[in-house]
Amino acid sequence: MAKTRSGSPGATTPRRVIGVLLAAVLGATALAGCSSTGGKRAEDRANQLAADGSAVNTPRWTFAMVTHSGAGDSFWDIVQSGAKQASAKDNIKFLYSNSDQGNEQSQLVQTAIDQHVDGLIVTLAKPDALKSVVASAVKAGIPVITINSGATESQQFGAITHIGQDETVAGQAVGDELDKRGKKHALCVLHEQGNVGLEQRCAGAKDAFSGEMDNLYVDGTNMPDVQSAIEAKLQADPSIDSVVTLGAPFAATAAKARDEAGSKAEIDTFDLNAQVATSLKDGTIGFAVDQQPYLQGYEAIDLLWLYRYNGDTLGGGQPVLTGPQIVTKDDADALLSYTKRGTR
Repeated sequence: MAKTRSGSPGATTPRRVIGVLLAAVLGATALAGCSSTGGKRAEDRANQLAADGSAVNTPRWTFAMVTHSGAGDSFWDIVQSGAKQASAKDNIKFLYSNSDQGNEQSQLVQTAIDQHVDGLIVTLAKPDALKSVVASAVKAGIPVITINSGATESQQFGAITHIGQDETVAGQAVGDELDKRGKKHALCVLHEQGNVGLEQRCAGAKDAFSGEMDNLYVDGTNMPDVQSAIEAKLQADPSIDSVVTLGAPFAATAAKARDEAGSKAEIDTFDLNAQVATSLKDGTIGFAVDQQPYLQGYEAIDLLWLYRYNGDTLGGGQPVLTGPQIVTKDDADALLSYTKRGTR
């Protein structure tokens, strides 16, 4: 798979992931193997754990995840898939709620606090709306992990770590890739106003790209309008040779807009789903930026479990990066099997 910007901390991500998994496995092994009466009791305990479907015998803690997702966003289905898998392994009751409105997301976090959850996972796409309620969770003694968005604010708000990609670094990787492809004029399509992570992606891309880059703001909840806006921009400016969308569902819409406008612009996107993997393979999309959402959900649960069980943290005060990773047509076959099962 193509490399990202030289020196990107994202290159250490696999090592961190292995560390998390090894810690979980070793913790489970220690729990199953420590017995004053020998192997028989350890074997009985292991059998019981297997029957319950979990790999540990820690208490059945409740962890809540509250995100800024809008309705029907397939990206967050993948995040949940990872979180649910880790929850089953770690004997966790998993609660999920979401709203793309900052005040409503804040209320959902407060609901989780009122339910006295044992751990909280939250996104900070609109950090000003979440600052106070995250502080309330920390004050209540609930460990908080932030994921996906809010790396800059995470530590300041009292979270024990942040899991996701650095959006500026991810944007820079896009700018570098556009340069490699000889692009001269790109359009960055922002589908949610006020989302700091989306702004950082476009800003990072513009910073690294040697060509011209324009921002186009659209209403991501209205796909026909998204298509119309992109189509109009391409018709008005034939010099645009690349359209960068900031979420997988918007890539196909951008491709339709390009075709309707009679443009030859390349469509590139952040994030993956099965349709994007297929489009990479057939050339409809040039490249995608994968931030591994399954891993964000899985690691968030696992790290909260490790913190509750053993006081463990990862990152040393820095974000635990799950991306960016540039994927192209060469990677499509390998990705298709993962996307179809909902893990990439």
